[in-house]
Amino acid sequence: MAKPPLVLQTTTLWDYPSQHYGDTVQGDPDYAGATPSFVIWNLLSRYTHKGETVVDPMAGSGTTLDVAKDLERKALGFDIAPFRKDIARADARKIPLKNAFADFVFVDPPYSTHIAYSDEPACIGRLDAASKDYARAMEQVIREIDRILKPGRYMALYVSDSFKKGTPFIPIGIELFGLLKKRFVPVDIICVVRRNAKLKRNHWHTAAIEGNYFLRGFNYLFIMKKRPAKKSLATMDRRDKAEIRQHILDRTPAKAPAKQGFRPKKTGHKKPGPFKK
Repeated sequence: MAKPPLVLQTTTLWDYPSQHYGDTVQGDPDYAGATPSFVIWNLLSRYTHKGETVVDPMAGSGTTLDVAKDLERKALGFDIAPFRKDIARADARKIPLKNAFADFVFVDPPYSTHIAYSDEPACIGRLDAASKDYARAMEQVIREIDRILKPGRYMALYVSDSFKKGTPFIPIGIELFGLLKKRFVPVDIICVVRRNAKLKRNHWHTAAIEGNYFLRGFNYLFIMKKRPAKKSLATMDRRDKAEIRQHILDRTPAKAPAKQGFRPKKTGHKKPGPFKK
């Protein structure tokens, strides 16, 4: 089936019939849990410019890196278990970048233990989303994203809720959104239609009806903005300082001018000195 041309999504319901766009692939088509490349294409087209730096601290098979290259953005990818050579080894809870480095950050974290991403003992994908350890780990990831993102710039987190037959439903999306709100300003919440090939299995749908549960039909895409930095007089440029001083002067009541030609008369008397006995 021919892939339709990419266009910017204009509603909060995003859909595209393929995992990849164009005549090539972005990332690896056999990588389990890969992000649909049209999602990243839309984000980078909206929130970045050519030459700016994009960071993905859970780069997986490198979809973000490939989309960034297509759009002429610089990209850095990290992963605790690098899938290819241009992805550096690093834990997303401790990203090896300086503060306020990135123009945009995208992250697609594990959704509990549904996929075995690696054998790394520290992999967040080995943590059950119902545990406090998962929440604590993701809070550390979000804190690191906040640290490396430039003030006033954007980040996005792509995630799905978790449900396994016979176990409680876990609203991962809502829980992670709560953590994001502690550090960022919400821009919008997007629902991305899941085009998982497994959803085409008829027996899965039959089982969902018989078991009275639901299959995951969408992913959350949380788009957030980091608050602009507060300027101090020490960091402001001359124009900023001049504008503030003028603003203060404009708000300060002017003193009444002295009457022209009026001068107090001298009496010739000295002011009385201190009392002496």
